[in-house]
Amino acid sequence: MIDIKEPLETVQPEKDAPEKEQVKFVPFAKKEGRRVKTLSPMTIVVPYIMETRNTASNLIRDSVDATALERYIREKQEQGLKNFGIMHCIIAAYVRVVAERPAINRYIRGQRIWARNNVEVVFVIKREMTLDAPDTTIKVAFDRTETAEEVYKMINTKIDDYRANPNSDFDNVAKLLTYLPGLIFRGTIHFLRFLDYFNLLPRFLTKISCFHASFFITSMGSLGIPPIYHHLYDFGTVPAFCSFGVKRRVYEPDRFGNIRRVPYLDFTFVTDERICDGYYYASALKLFKNILRNPWQLDAPPAQVLEDVK
Repeated sequence: MIDIKEPLETVQPEKDAPEKEQVKFVPFAKKEGRRVKTLSPMTIVVPYIMETRNTASNLIRDSVDATALERYIREKQEQGLKNFGIMHCIIAAYVRVVAERPAINRYIRGQRIWARNNVEVVFVIKREMTLDAPDTTIKVAFDRTETAEEVYKMINTKIDDYRANPNSDFDNVAKLLTYLPGLIFRGTIHFLRFLDYFNLLPRFLTKISCFHASFFITSMGSLGIPPIYHHLYDFGTVPAFCSFGVKRRVYEPDRFGNIRRVPYLDFTFVTDERICDGYYYASALKLFKNILRNPWQLDAPPAQVLEDVK
């Protein structure tokens, strides 16, 4: 969750720059994804046995030494990225993992496995960090070649757009639905589920829907509490939910026997186990932690972008 009460600062161009730097945007792909057809029989059968995401959820909690991450964030802020923080690093790291482990960007629709065409990330923001302040979801689409700075600019631009126009497209659609009588409202949701199951939802709806994305991320650190295990949604296509908490400090010996104070970042993932196997997930998690331990690799595009199987 992000507090956007204060204006967000962006990187200012150098005085001798010929023109203002343009923020790069990645449009949402025309299609949400494509069917993955060359899978093992077991992988094809599993979605028919575990029909919902919550019955197919795996939960994992882990932590990473945040010493390098803190230094990296401090460097970025000194370079002018004033609001750069852990959220930007985690999202950029996940986008980078998708570039090298594309199967984690799959999703289930109609008991079939699909590969998403780009990386769509959703998070919740509040105008103020108060109990009664309204909140909404922000959705940003990334190409798999994004750097950390590009992720930062795209997220902040989206938040600035929301500040200028507090009612998002998703909020407007949700508000429209609330005018329906209860029984018709319920029937409408069932009809949307039916369309979604058969991949018949219009793309303009899946573009604004917070339930159709690569992963959902929430910051418990902004609330001062540890990360939670957040459930997946049975409506839509989100196959992973990430939560990270407030950093904690641990006194531990280094390799020379000296006691040092080490910052740790705790995080959780709730994932849909049907999209890929445990070995693949473990490999993706190790890569994710490796990136957070050495975030400077996010300053350049990935050396290669792997495509999912046909």
